[in-house]
Amino acid sequence: MSEIKVNKISPRTACGTTTLGDSGDTFTIPSGVTITNAGTAAGFGSTGEISWDTTPKTGDFTGVSGVGYFVNTAGGAVAVTLPGSPSAGNVVGVSDYNSTSATNAITVNRNSEKINGATDNLSISKANSAVQLVYIDSTTGWQTIFTGNTSDVLNTALVATGGTITTCGNCKIHTFTGPGTFTVTNAASGACAPNNIVSYLVVAGGGGGGRHQAGGGGAGGFREIKSPTTPYTASPLDGYPNAPNRVTVSATAYPITVGNGGASGVGTCEATGSPGGVSTFSTITSAGGGGGGGYKDVPNGDPGDTGGSGGGGSSSSQSGGGMANGGAGNTPSTTPAQGKNGGGGYKPSPHSGGGGGGAGAVGQSITAPGCNGGAGGTGVSTSISGASVARAGGGGGSACAGPAGGVGGSGGGGAGGKATTPLAVAGTVNTGGGGGGGAAGPVQGAAGGSGLVIIRYKFQ
Repeated sequence: MSEIKVNKISPRTACGTTTLGDSGDTFTIPSGVTITNAGTAAGFGSTGEISWDTTPKTGDFTGVSGVGYFVNTAGGAVAVTLPGSPSAGNVVGVSDYNSTSATNAITVNRNSEKINGATDNLSISKANSAVQLVYIDSTTGWQTIFTGNTSDVLNTALVATGGTITTCGNCKIHTFTGPGTFTVTNAASGACAPNNIVSYLVVAGGGGGGRHQAGGGGAGGFREIKSPTTPYTASPLDGYPNAPNRVTVSATAYPITVGNGGASGVGTCEATGSPGGVSTFSTITSAGGGGGGGYKDVPNGDPGDTGGSGGGGSSSSQSGGGMANGGAGNTPSTTPAQGKNGGGGYKPSPHSGGGGGGAGAVGQSITAPGCNGGAGGTGVSTSISGASVARAGGGGGSACAGPAGGVGGSGGGGAGGKATTPLAVAGTVNTGGGGGGGAAGPVQGAAGGSGLVIIRYKFQ
């Protein structure tokens, strides 16, 4: 074996070409040898391999096979012309250098050859994108064998602001006890995209109790969806199987409304409690609870008002006629039902008012003299906030001569009043509980409790 030791091999003429060996020869590079390239390497390795030029291109240029280019379009659009007279296996790469191709596009000129079989130039107009093109033949021309964007390889999480934010395991919980805005600053993507279907609880304000031998206020409407990606124990009213009830969020702002509790009936003996205010999130609206009926000198007394849950009916001084009916719940209608009916009041003397409806049960009707006031319908419990809490209980009806006013329904319903004491009790704040009905003597009913909105989603 012969050996030649030199420091430099140059062509005989300036800028000429030096050829190593003949076709079919093999050159072996021993282990441990390093070859350093300070120029342009083309045609080395297998088809499709690229050496990247790390000096960003800011103006139009013609690419060389085997080279990838970072293109900076901050100063304006840039055109990259593909090599002329390409051979099969020639390859060129192009990448957006600084996320500006969405504003100023990179145009890849086909230079008389086709791109993906079409006679159109290729435009890169999405930020952080890259493309690799390999020349196949005259039929297909340059084929894109890789196109990518940073967002294509990221599973981004849902990010949002608004309300009081707590965490429970892998979930974030936003609680609104008053009006506000749930703002999604980044929607989930990739494998995290199902987390954009959020869990929510929307409870409206409870209705106020009526005045004087009156019915209890109905609970505010109770609506809940539990997304399958957020583990917790939902209420029996979880409506997830119903597609119209789902809320899939995107990167936008969602105004939140939290309904106030309805005022108690005031003024004349015939005063009915006021309805609670509605609560809203996105396309979901929960109706305020119906006000409890107030004493009315007509054969059937004063029926409770309709609402998320209906208010309880009052009594009457007239002997003719029947029971004062409770108001209808689930008004307007939702699936599952957002609340139950109120109970009926008893008349004539001694008078007792019916209980307001709750999210989980109807208010109690009074069918005999001398009884307690009607109990408010029970609410329902959910762990969406991280702990099991009952909400949307109906207000108790009043008792004129019975032992006591009706108890408030579990979930914030206020107790009804008695002819002496105790007075009617207000619904609990931020539960949507109905207010208790007022009895003869003290006469004044109690206000309903305000509602709330809770949104829960998986964030990691």
